[in-house]
Amino acid sequence: MHNEYLLGIDIGTSGCKIAAFTPDGEVAFQCTEKYETLYPAKDCVEQNPLDWWAAVCRGTQRMFAQTAIHPHEVKGIGVDGQSWSMIPVDVTGQVLRNSMIWMDRRAVSQCEQMKHSVGEERIFAVSGNPLSPSYTTGKILWMKEHEPELYARTHKVLQCNSFIVFKLTGIVSHDLSQGYGIHAFDMQTGTWDIELCRELGIDPGLLPELYGCSDIVGTVNEEAAASSGLLIGTPVVAGGLDAACGTLGVGAIHDGETQEQGGQAGGMSIVMSQPIMNDKLILGFHVVSGKWLLQGGTVGGGSLNWFQRELFGKGVIADKLQDAAEAEQNGSIAAQSVFEPFREINEEAAQISEGSDGLIFLPYMAGERSPIWDIDAKGVFLGLSYATTRGHMARAIMEGCAYSLQHNLITAADGGVGVGELYSMGGAANSQLWSQIKADITGKTLRIAASDTATTLGAAMLAGVGTGMYKDFAEAVRRTVRFQRAYAPDPAHTELYTKGYELYLSAYASLKDWFPQMKARS
Repeated sequence: MHNEYLLGIDIGTSGCKIAAFTPDGEVAFQCTEKYETLYPAKDCVEQNPLDWWAAVCRGTQRMFAQTAIHPHEVKGIGVDGQSWSMIPVDVTGQVLRNSMIWMDRRAVSQCEQMKHSVGEERIFAVSGNPLSPSYTTGKILWMKEHEPELYARTHKVLQCNSFIVFKLTGIVSHDLSQGYGIHAFDMQTGTWDIELCRELGIDPGLLPELYGCSDIVGTVNEEAAASSGLLIGTPVVAGGLDAACGTLGVGAIHDGETQEQGGQAGGMSIVMSQPIMNDKLILGFHVVSGKWLLQGGTVGGGSLNWFQRELFGKGVIADKLQDAAEAEQNGSIAAQSVFEPFREINEEAAQISEGSDGLIFLPYMAGERSPIWDIDAKGVFLGLSYATTRGHMARAIMEGCAYSLQHNLITAADGGVGVGELYSMGGAANSQLWSQIKADITGKTLRIAASDTATTLGAAMLAGVGTGMYKDFAEAVRRTVRFQRAYAPDPAHTELYTKGYELYLSAYASLKDWFPQMKARS
């Protein structure tokens, strides 16, 4: 029997995920290849794009070594990636510096300069996005100001997925869903606004040609084939933003359908048929042609990881590892069943009633993006007492992250964008407790698809549409997306959480003027 596969490549914040899918969405192979994140100075967060490419090659080589998949059976490749990268390459395609990634916030002064020289209203009218140092725009201007010799040598500025597409094909591109990272991208027409680009102080020649996300940019070239094991001539589509590919991967392609993601970079993406601008949210093209996404982006999703590491970890983990080793040696139980800290967190949090007995958590552990756009915001537990347990704190973290999701959803609704059911993905979707909390707080049903592979599946689906394996996106979703379970909101819990949400909002309102003072003292 002749086998066919679609390859999805995801350039994430902590590593590269590679997954091969059958045309019906079955996972034939998946792996994650890690790479380093660099913190060269305060507010500076970088990654080496060549590390991404090395991870891609390791992953594809592993796939061919560990499975029966042959290079000629890979019929198309889609690449997605994190937002707001800034990868300058010279005329030969050489990378000139590490990429500032989405967590990098060094370009504060550049954003202030744009506000004064061009004006926020003018920029927002074209881009539909607020000025924030997280976006690519300010990072380009930071390089122009602080590294003028590199800026002068820069031929094009790439995003992380377009860099991998370039390494595969040798062709420079920029997909529509990543267009929003540069404020000279016209959100109505999906084109570069050259006049605004010049007003911002950016050379328009740095902007690559724009492609639809399922458009075939090129094919795997000889050099890439030698490094990756892929077949020369394999089609490569433009790909897209990771959140947008994840939205496709959970089947959200119609108006009002909303992807919800719990992870280091959490948030939500609402599908729309027209670009409705909201100055507190993020607007971009969907990877699905003719659709846009109104997005909320948060940084609170990593709070539970932090909590697990610091309060369930270190000495606690060392003790549990010793227990596990002894148990395994005695043959009494499997070591894995002893050492499952995230399971313990869920179990302890589940013992606490809704509302965490009044404990409130603000999940602003690295500042916050939408809808408050406050780089000075801090994580806060409010209401601690001697009766507070780890379970209270764990549940409060889950509830705080869900309140952040609700804040974004209500902000969208206030702007005229309604939301139906939530299609959940990411690591948090594996927690039944956390999923139920989100359903109760938002008052929306949460549906869980194949949450751990949604993003790579979305990238692979783009390749399937681009190569004609699927006639359209509706067929791609119909053939590949399957929901595992659903969580309906409990009206009594929703009513209780409505009061908790008001406390959550008032806590931030009371503390927001205090946060900058803390930054000044650090």
